[in-house]
Amino acid sequence: MLEIGELRVAYDGRPVLGEVSLTVGSGEFVAVVGPNGAGKTTLFNAISGIVPAAGGTIRFDGSDLLAVPPSERPHLGIAHVPEGRQVFPSLTVLENLQMGAYAASGRSAREQDLERIHALFPVLAERRGQLAGTLSGGEQQMLAIGRGLASSPRLLMLDEPSMGLAPAVADDIFERIVEIHCTTRLSVLLVEQRVAEALNFANRGYVLETGRVILEGDRDTLRDDDRIRAAYLGM
Repeated sequence: MLEIGELRVAYDGRPVLGEVSLTVGSGEFVAVVGPNGAGKTTLFNAISGIVPAAGGTIRFDGSDLLAVPPSERPHLGIAHVPEGRQVFPSLTVLENLQMGAYAASGRSAREQDLERIHALFPVLAERRGQLAGTLSGGEQQMLAIGRGLASSPRLLMLDEPSMGLAPAVADDIFERIVEIHCTTRLSVLLVEQRVAEALNFANRGYVLETGRVILEGDRDTLRDDDRIRAAYLGM
């Protein structure tokens, strides 16, 4: 579904991503892990078109994504849930979800998607009229994920969904992400610093450091790698 080949991104001439290659197949759950500053968020921003690519390729369902304007990429079935949630604080919960449904696929299945989102996150149904800026951090993360699902995507990109959340709340968010993947077979690309959790849930993973992929493999291969165990799993 998603194929990235030798992707390069630079800020003000300074390389941030250097020839990154990865794939996400239909229905796969793929994790990208690594330390702060590794380029994980930049990777997502390049896929969404927020930052331009300096070289390489990004293909989605065989189409050249780099030739598609950023504003059109959600209509292809790509939902980007950004780092830091970035809900619309002055809009209600329901209005935030409706904003997510502006993509063509989301408009055609709006009511069905809303029911599914409310089933996953009942608190969003309970607080549909509440301003998003007054929600707790965990509730805002649920809303951000729900807003992404409202576009009826085929690829859901989640950037650090556990950031700033208490461990118990983060665990609940992860459980909902796994439920989404298992019940819908939606393709999921996850960027996450909680490496153990990410590798437990993903089918495959990539380790990104200083803008380059240094390791890749299925979850068991990565969890058993001595470098991962020492650097990220405290073993």
